Amino acid sequence: MRLRIFLFVFVFALGAASLAGQTSPPASAPATPAAAPASGSSAGTAASKAPVAAGQTPAAAGTSGQSDSDEAVTLRKTVTEVSVVFTVTDRHGHYIKDLQKDDFKVVDDQQPVDVRSFRNETDLPLQVGLLVDASNSVRDRFKFEQDAAIEFLNSIIRPRYDEAFIVGFDATPEVTQDFTDSTEKLSNGVRMLRAGGGTAMYDALYFACRDKLMKQEQTGPVRRAIILLSDGEDNSSHVSRDEAIDMAARADTIVYTISTNISGMKGVGDKVLQHIADSTGGRAFFPFQMREVSDAFVSIQEELRSQYAVGYKPANFTADGRYRTIAIVAQQRGLKVRTRKGYYAPKQ
Repeated sequence: MRLRIFLFVFVFALGAASLAGQTSPPASAPATPAAAPASGSSAGTAASKAPVAAGQTPAAAGTSGQSDSDEAVTLRKTVTEVSVVFTVTDRHGHYIKDLQKDDFKVVDDQQPVDVRSFRNETDLPLQVGLLVDASNSVRDRFKFEQDAAIEFLNSIIRPRYDEAFIVGFDATPEVTQDFTDSTEKLSNGVRMLRAGGGTAMYDALYFACRDKLMKQEQTGPVRRAIILLSDGEDNSSHVSRDEAIDMAARADTIVYTISTNISGMKGVGDKVLQHIADSTGGRAFFPFQMREVSDAFVSIQEELRSQYAVGYKPANFTADGRYRTIAIVAQQRGLKVRTRKGYYAPKQ
């Protein structure tokens, strides 16, 4: 009996060992390959986002798919459209607001382009920066300019629609009121300005464009503008005039300048203010009498509500970061178009 039991256990053990040898893979067998990542997964190749020039749309990533070998593939397609804001006046300086797309010729980098979109934008939400020179050189009529600025903000800022911020500058820029649609807060921000110190006008403009306007959230199309009150003289900035203008272009911002020079003659600073305004598509005002400061603000308010916008795709476009010129010409004689001088292409 014991011999039978022993034989039974022995035969059972031999059978189990044989079965285990058949189901276990040999030591040299290759491992099972990992599954290829699905199209669009984070493991695939991501499309890079190039810097976007002022007035242009970001590069759009294309659709991604899989090849026959199940490798993830990302297709890229760059779509560049330039948007330009401009105003049109007649011989008498009156704004013309009823023109159509065919009334203009648009030239980009000396090449005519086909206009894809044309809008009469008289009622876009505004993002406005008021930059006030608070240096010693403007002390004589500082309070009057504060009153004129407050009157302007009360007239142009609409609650829950427009917004503005206040920056005073002498040797350094100082935000006395951040973005708000409250005219009361904006008025208090203007009242907080105190004259005294050196003048860093270029730094203030650069700061307002880069650190305020470019970083402010947008939920749709807006019109960006800066009103710069100064005598145009700069003795403390770390950036140059052209660097400040370049930053305004990148921020898609029009700059209006109001001179605080009361000498009765245009000085070197006034020429600087004229250059800044011309380069960004704005206007320069030289109110030698105090009452003309209010008139300048009224003109700026009217212009911000009398603008056109065109969108187009440049010819022979290269994403090389180069500055490209813009020219918009009215087909009708006697009309003057004012717009920014150009923009920076994105750089890949």
